[in-house]
Amino acid sequence: MSRAAKITLAATFAVTAAVVVSVHYGQQAEQAAMHAGVIRDMEQQRIKKERQADFDLQSQLEEQYREVQTVSDGNPVEAKKQGS
Repeated sequence: MSRAAKITLAATFAVTAAVVVSVHYGQQAEQAAMHAGVIRDMEQQRIKKERQADFDLQSQLEEQYREVQTVSDGNPVEAKKQGS
């Protein structure tokens, strides 16, 4: 085998190995990014559930308070009409 053929063969192996390694690391980075997205989505869903639970609790409390006391919207014009 000639010297030029050996150099070409070695260069081909080196480039092939570099491509395989770079693709491997690219796949690992992509997988890590996708996993981080799943974690972020789960956290957003947890926060949404907490906010919905708080909203439901506030709605229940509002209903209880409306049964016990009269509530006005704070508009003085409407309060005068109702009081007259």
